[in-house]
This record gives sequence, C-alpha cells and structure tokens, in this order.
Amino acid sequence: MHINWWTLAFQTVNVLVLIWILGRFFFRPVADIVVKRQEDANKLLADAAAARHEAADARADVDKIRTEIGSERDKLITEAQKSAQIEKANLLAQASQEIAKLRSEAKTAIAQDQIAAEQAIIARAGELSVEIAQRLLRRLPSEITLSAFLDGLCQEVRVLPSEARKSFTSAMAADHAIEVVTAEPLSKEQTGHVREALKTAFGSELPFEFRADAALIAGIELHSHHAVVRNSWRADLDRIREELGRDEHSRKS
Repeated sequence: MHINWWTLAFQTVNVLVLIWILGRFFFRPVADIVVKRQEDANKLLADAAAARHEAADARADVDKIRTEIGSERDKLITEAQKSAQIEKANLLAQASQEIAKLRSEAKTAIAQDQIAAEQAIIARAGELSVEIAQRLLRRLPSEITLSAFLDGLCQEVRVLPSEARKSFTSAMAADHAIEVVTAEPLSKEQTGHVREALKTAFGSELPFEFRADAALIAGIELHSHHAVVRNSWRADLDRIREELGRDEHSRKS
C-alpha cells in the first residue's frame, strides 16, 4: 500500500481548518447556547424551588389562618353560649319578678275586694239593723222604749268619771244648757219624766234643752260642750262597726 504524504498532509490541514472553523463558528455558539440554556434551566429550577417554598409558606399561612379562624369560631361560639345563658338567666329573673309582682298585685286586689265586700256586708248589716230596729220600735209603745233607754242613760251618768261629771255640772255655772237628744220629739209628760230621772242621776237640777234627731233610731243622749253620754241604737251600731273595723285591722296585721 502506497501512502501519499502530500495528500495526507493536505487532508490533515483541511481537517484542522475544519475543526478550527467548527470550533470558531459552531461549537462555541452551541456551547454558549447550551450554557445559556443550562443557566435558564437552573434559573427555572430555582424559581420553581422558590415557588414551591412560597407555596409551602402560603399553605402554612393558610393552615395557620384556618387554625386561628377555628379558634376564633370556637371562642365566639363559647361567648355566644355564655351570653345566651346570661340572657336566659336575666329573662328568668325578670319573669320571676313579674310573676311575684303579679302575685302581689293579685293578693292586693283580692284583699281590697275582700275589704270592699266586707265593708259592703257591714254597711248592709247596718242598714238591716236599722230596718229591724225601726220595725221593732213600731211594735213597742214609745213610753216603754223611752223608759228602757232612759234607765240605761241614767246608769251611764252614775258611773261617769269625776272629770266628765264636772263637764255637765259646770254647765249651770257657765249658763250653758245640756242637750237632751231623743229619736222623736217628747211630749210634755215625757220631758218632765226625763228631767226628774236625770236630776236623780246627777244629784242636782241642771239646765236641759230637748231636741229630736231621727238618726238616733231609738234612745237618748246627753251632749255638753266637753262630754257626751250616749245610750241609743245609733251609738250601739257605731260601736259594732268600730269593733268590726278593729277586727279587720287585726286580721290584716
């Protein structure tokens, strides 16, 4: 085999020139492109890693916010339940107060109605007593009725305290007449009988003036400036009403 060294040398030079041209105009730009692409890839990878970190941080923030929202929700629910319990307790307390107030008002109204009813009964009883007394009086002779009440009045005069007796006996010195009040006007004979009975009871003659007052119903009374002696059905009815009123007051207290 014969080797042409000139051809070999020429081809070698061509190869070297080709390599230089490729290295100059092809390999270097390609290498630069590869380097740039590598840099871009590295940058993309770095950006992706940063994005992953940001996403992880965002996820952590979201989880934290979610946890805080859950805690705040639980706190609000707890506070709402406490507020509802407090409001319920307040409403129950108000309801209890209203019920107690209504009960008190009802008791007061019942007591007032009872008092009014009792007063009406007492008033009606008084009216019936007056009617009964008047009917009985119409059946009795006036002399008997007057005599019975006069005896009782004289008995009251005899047991008068000294001060009350003086208020009557001093009427003569003061030139004041003592009123003798009867339910009906007295006849002359009845007037004399009353004067004699009172003179005996007081032990002396006293100035008397006679007048009639139908409100007495029946009986006789003595009125001076400072004392009154009563023996009449009106006085008895007044005492009965007073006793009933005192009993009612005792029951209330």
